[in-house]
Amino acid sequence: MEDCSPSDKRLVNLALQGGGSHGAFAWGVLDRLLEDERIMVEGIVGTSAGAMNAAVMASGLVRGGNREARAALRRFWEAVSMTGAFSLMQPSWLDRLAHPGSMDFSLAWNIMDALSRMLSPYQWNPTNYHPLRNILNELIDFEALRQSRSVKLFICATNLKTNRLRIFERNELSADAVLASACLPSVFQAVEIDGEHYWDGGFMGNPPIFPLIYNCESRDVVIVMINPITIDEVPRSAQAILDRINTLSFNSSLLREMRAIAFVTRLVDEGFDDDGRLKKMFIHCVDSEDEMRRLGVSSKLNVEWDFLSWLFELGRSRGDAFLRQHFDKLGRQSSVSIEERFL
Repeated sequence: MEDCSPSDKRLVNLALQGGGSHGAFAWGVLDRLLEDERIMVEGIVGTSAGAMNAAVMASGLVRGGNREARAALRRFWEAVSMTGAFSLMQPSWLDRLAHPGSMDFSLAWNIMDALSRMLSPYQWNPTNYHPLRNILNELIDFEALRQSRSVKLFICATNLKTNRLRIFERNELSADAVLASACLPSVFQAVEIDGEHYWDGGFMGNPPIFPLIYNCESRDVVIVMINPITIDEVPRSAQAILDRINTLSFNSSLLREMRAIAFVTRLVDEGFDDDGRLKKMFIHCVDSEDEMRRLGVSSKLNVEWDFLSWLFELGRSRGDAFLRQHFDKLGRQSSVSIEERFL
């Protein structure tokens, strides 16, 4: 793309949902947005896999702008796939015939799923090994992130003792903070930071929007959605019920926050903000509900490169559609109706 004039550029904030390997969809969306030189990123908030995408992307932006951020994201997901290449957690031939990413018939998946209901990670993973720690430390310059003011990064985790959301900001960023945001309690031991213990941020904010509202100048928030809000039919199998419980719980906090944003928007639009203290936000969504609702929980642990690449290309296509359809709305209005989409 040719160089853009300042008037062509749009300053946006990004809110990245978590969802295990489904985060490769967000990788595709981010790759397409970063490819467009008209897009400038002010703030990023992420949860779980969204936190990993956010931290890797922010580190790349600090090191070398959009091009380096795209390269860093690719290196991250390639490393994730390589880590799982020799794992027993692989789709069976029945899964490959079912739908993309499924591991419902995988022996390793079913054994792990059963063990997670009988044993805690403190029992079956006593050394607290985490396959992504080394990847994060190798790919992310956390010291540079803590010192940089060019990108505002916010990582969300859940304090398991106090039932409160914790936002790790610039001077608090570390591999532990990112791992805390992605700490599924049935898989990993709680992450301890400064004497406090944290689980996955999705329980309390997936992702939270308020850090962007309070700390960023841009009014535009592009939410990259991974977990489907609506489904086609009532789940009847045990696995389908568990899948729906997962998406309901991990979407609930976002829906509550969207209600608050819709309320403030109505106040501003109806003239109840005479002193200008309320901030009207412009909300945008990039998602693929039709495809994502077909993917079960087991696929969130599938890191086969073919599956990740499929999600990446899906994300790129949805990101491209968003830019073509809604770029001109950035900085001017929401491209999604909060009432219709979230309420």
